[in-house]
Amino acid sequence: MIIVIGSDKSGYPLRKALEKHLEEKGIKLIVYGPENEEEAVPFYEVAPLAAKDIQQGKADLGILICGTGMGMSQVANKFKGIRAAVVESTYGAKMSRVINDSNILCMGGWMIAPTLGIQMTDEFLNAEFTVGVEEWRKAWLENAKKEFIKLEDNI
Repeated sequence: MIIVIGSDKSGYPLRKALEKHLEEKGIKLIVYGPENEEEAVPFYEVAPLAAKDIQQGKADLGILICGTGMGMSQVANKFKGIRAAVVESTYGAKMSRVINDSNILCMGGWMIAPTLGIQMTDEFLNAEFTVGVEEWRKAWLENAKKEFIKLEDNI
């Protein structure tokens, strides 16, 4: 599995904690954003790089971190095929994949402590679309995803 991970200055400390955790698990990373806590790299420059890596198949999933997670999500979601979700809980991280097949997890570095961020990341990476849901809901969600793609194609 290859994960693209990026942050702006506000998300840098959380990104570094997640990088360490993911590298310890043997996950290959593509990293974007500042190289230290003083460097200012804006979220609107980082999110497109991650989104394009997922679009092009260079990365399987992504993690983006800014102050609130919202800026990264808004920019990433401008790209076709990207389903970036801002979450603030382990349950939200898991269900963003199970229910919405999100391919980018967005978090707020001002709001999520490293321990919680690691737990959220693990839930996100270990979850799969429609796994563990009732059969009727699985069919409904698969149809919803098809309708989402149609909407995206018509925009």
